[in-house]
Amino acid sequence: MATARSIASLSLGFGLVSIPVRLYSATEGSATVHFNLLSKEGERVKQQYVSASDPTKVVPRSEMVKGYEFEKDRFVIFKPEELKALEEGASHLIDIVAFIPADAVDPIYYDKPYFLAPDKRGGKPYNLLKKAMLESGRCALAKWAWKSKQYPVQVRAKEEGLILQQLLYADEVRSLEDLEIEQLEPSASELKLALQLIDQIAQESYDPAMFEDEEKKRILAAIDAKIAGEEIVAPEHPEDTATGQVIDLAEMLKASLARNSAAGPKARPAAAKASASPPAVTPLRNVSSKAKRAPKATEKAVPAPARARMKK
Repeated sequence: MATARSIASLSLGFGLVSIPVRLYSATEGSATVHFNLLSKEGERVKQQYVSASDPTKVVPRSEMVKGYEFEKDRFVIFKPEELKALEEGASHLIDIVAFIPADAVDPIYYDKPYFLAPDKRGGKPYNLLKKAMLESGRCALAKWAWKSKQYPVQVRAKEEGLILQQLLYADEVRSLEDLEIEQLEPSASELKLALQLIDQIAQESYDPAMFEDEEKKRILAAIDAKIAGEEIVAPEHPEDTATGQVIDLAEMLKASLARNSAAGPKARPAAAKASASPPAVTPLRNVSSKAKRAPKATEKAVPAPARARMKK
């Protein structure tokens, strides 16, 4: 993994104590399978911007500026240095306003996470705040301005360091009550069976390594098959077919318990099983009439490595 690089120097306000910290992104995007947009002849196409008043006039990126619409079709134009000044004008202070129980924030409010590490001369107060939060069982709520927007944030402590979690505002999160979900009471026997099923596959902690992107592996395997000249068709999904039958919930739960018991105690996670053998090629729909034909018996098909294709 590449060496972590900080993306900002900030201060974490703890009472009258100002802790110099550096901000790091806590996540990195997983490379997705990317399909290029081509003409019917298989040639690359490119996107262009045109004037809204004259669609025949192409506007190159070098001539584009940014503006704010303050009235209908009236804009005030900002120079690049002015936009930069707006961003740099934001406070670099993460201002703690309250301490609450560590598990008091509903995860539905979680947005992007970051890591906080002590900057120069920040090691002692940083570790003091970390230890105090761990021993009190509390996390901090704070305000933070970043890229022209102010965020409510949570600062929580782990033994390894502090995590800054951007939070969503109340009006950015919808309510389940809006769905008017019908509340039905299960029978005592159904609830007992459901609890047994939960206990049968329960784990004491979350291990993120138990999951892998099997869908990406399936797509890449199908792409390799396509390069080799195979016909690609859409698979059937029997689970998507609604039967309309009335399901005996208790019998289905009993069958689930019996199936898991037959599989043995505490079956391995699905991802671990999948990694033991190569994924089956699940065909996709044929998307090109000019696909490369299957090689002759004397030729060897050499599919491009999946990892290399994804980086293009």
